[in-house]
Amino acid sequence: MNQEQDIIQGPAPTANPLAVVGDANVTRPNTAMANTDAQRAVAEVQAALMIARMNPRDPVQATDRILQDCTRVSLAERAVYAYARGGTDISGPSIRLAEAIAQRWGNLQYGVRELEQRHGESVVQAYAWDVETNTRREATFTVKHVRDTKRGRINLEDARDIYEMTANQGARRLRACILGIIPGDVVEAAVTQCDTTLKTKAAITLERIAAMLATFEGYGVTRAQVEARIQRHVEALTPALLVQLGKIANSLKDGMSQAADWFEPIEAVNGGTDATVTAKGAEGLKARLAKAVKPAKDDNATIDAELAAKQASA
Repeated sequence: MNQEQDIIQGPAPTANPLAVVGDANVTRPNTAMANTDAQRAVAEVQAALMIARMNPRDPVQATDRILQDCTRVSLAERAVYAYARGGTDISGPSIRLAEAIAQRWGNLQYGVRELEQRHGESVVQAYAWDVETNTRREATFTVKHVRDTKRGRINLEDARDIYEMTANQGARRLRACILGIIPGDVVEAAVTQCDTTLKTKAAITLERIAAMLATFEGYGVTRAQVEARIQRHVEALTPALLVQLGKIANSLKDGMSQAADWFEPIEAVNGGTDATVTAKGAEGLKARLAKAVKPAKDDNATIDAELAAKQASA
């Protein structure tokens, strides 16, 4: 009889290892606050998705707005960067153009945030999220708090220097995330429109030339180095050359390349030219004219000497 009861009852149930031991009504520390934050985050995501689906974008109108913005000279000047790789110049949309496209494309959330800061480095995440199609691109990376200089690496300790380094590194990843969401043909159309705007509307004035030279001087590039690259004086700039130099300047600002990738060393430039190349204003013009007139005087002296020799022989 006892054997039958054992068979009917079966083995004892296994205890749940995750069950609460003790009083189940005891509130764990920070549990309520964590639950509130999680619920708030879920509510924000649901609201963003619902609003985006209630107000869908019109791709045609969005593209028209993007192209209209690209007709502004101020945006077109900073829209494209260039860098050299394998002897070939490669160009692409800058972070400024990527942000302008994202604003006009609509229903897009993007940004850069620091996840953690530890032991001389920061863990940063760049993201772009199309809330209408629920497509998301993100990149998580580490930024060391150091700056490479010609004298070696320098450790960054100032909070502002660390922020600027993190923001600079994050901007590159943010551009890649945004361009991974926006259709490629829309981006190509925007770049083409920016190039057209610069070639047709960008006026070459002395103020723009001076501003361009000042930008390059900030990266240690002299006027002589710029003229050596374009093979002419800066006063003779063409719209196409101005566009090319603008892309190089944007590349230097975005940190995509260095001045040495584009311009010859100062020693090489000074060795192949004289002081008249770097002279400015009226003095530079006089020096160039004097240099042009000097060979004519030498030719006249040579002719006179030849005539005198013939008369003496006669």
